[in-house]
Amino acid sequence: MLLLALLSTGVGVGSLTEDGGDRAALLLSASRLPRTLALILTGASLAIAGLLMQLLVRNRFVEPSTAGTMDFAALGLLLVTLAAPGLALIGKMAVAAVCALAGTALFLLLIRRIPLRSLVLVPLVGIMLGGVVGAVTTFIAYRLDLMQMLATWMTGDFSGILAGRYELLWLALGATVLAWLAADRFTVAGLGEEYATSLGLSYGRVLAFGLTVVAVVSAVVVVTSGVIPFLGLVVPNLVSLVLGDSARRGIPVVALVGAAFVLACDVLGRVVRFPYEIPLGSVVGVLGAVIFLVLLLRRSPDVR
Repeated sequence: MLLLALLSTGVGVGSLTEDGGDRAALLLSASRLPRTLALILTGASLAIAGLLMQLLVRNRFVEPSTAGTMDFAALGLLLVTLAAPGLALIGKMAVAAVCALAGTALFLLLIRRIPLRSLVLVPLVGIMLGGVVGAVTTFIAYRLDLMQMLATWMTGDFSGILAGRYELLWLALGATVLAWLAADRFTVAGLGEEYATSLGLSYGRVLAFGLTVVAVVSAVVVVTSGVIPFLGLVVPNLVSLVLGDSARRGIPVVALVGAAFVLACDVLGRVVRFPYEIPLGSVVGVLGAVIFLVLLLRRSPDVR
């Protein structure tokens, strides 16, 4: 991760060696370092959010972008932009987080009410729910001529990240640190409500806390950089193949792998069509979809 962070800091149209000292220092402090920090914070927090969702839902194929969480966050951001355009960014993030939490709760309600014989059907329910919410969001944006703004939110892009435009991501990191402190409770909750309750765990409180962390992370990422699909799905699955299902052991490794994966995808998107950039969300979406299919085929005997 450190090597990729150094590489990410050095890659770009502007040169850190050929330009003058003051200009290089400004480029480094205003653009390169904030972008690299934003990538690390986003990758780590989204990967951990995916791990928490998989433990709480007890399904390996869910994460914020396959459970409708990101779509509800985008809808909340659109509504608060229309209702209170002058609201501070932290206020818009709070509204997006509330909508993301409500959407995740609705997803959990649906999968409890619908008889699902296959684990693969659970993310399909989330994708359909997200599709409906996304269609409503798109309709509102189209009617009010906000399609360009909506496209910016729905496509993860770090090209506009500058100093002063990424600091909310530290809130996402703080939320995931709190999740790590409660990691053992999430591990027990992942065994099921009846088993967790029999061990004296307050399952409802752990579930509410976990969903709040997921909602905050999703809202912060959408507000800061846009939607990044499949990240929270593939990284926890890859780590679990080596470390198993212990959240205490898995969360630090998931954070590191998530950050490294995002850094690698960002560097790839910046060099493939240099000096132009491919948005990070597109690169992660393509690679994540391929890894997701591989994982799906690998686990196919278990999910029928």
